[in-house]
Amino acid sequence: MEFPKDLHYAKTHEWVKKSGDTVIIGISAFAVEQLGDITLVELPDVDTALDAEATMGTIESVKSVSDIYAPITGTVSKINEELDDTPELVNEEPYGTGWFIEVTPADMGDVDKLLDANAYAAFVAAED
Repeated sequence: MEFPKDLHYAKTHEWVKKSGDTVIIGISAFAVEQLGDITLVELPDVDTALDAEATMGTIESVKSVSDIYAPITGTVSKINEELDDTPELVNEEPYGTGWFIEVTPADMGDVDKLLDANAYAAFVAAED
């Protein structure tokens, strides 16, 4: 499985993409594959303060309900409202229209502390 090289990854399978002064967060294709068909995504509200590694929402699939963790500390600046009506976007395009939230990081440097694509691929291979 290939992972986009321009993203950073948490060991809890969230990805982070820098976008100017903010970052976009979603979950990896590996996580989507493990979950199966996504039926519901519950995300934090705009202006919610997030702490790295703390639960920021849940994702439900036909197989299970799983927590979504904040990969970095920051404040939610935008949520993907399309997921309210079409949570299957996460299955269809986990790195595109299936993104979760946009966050203004407390420290943009925290993104660089996450795994790069190669390190995440090695981590997933060891987990699989």
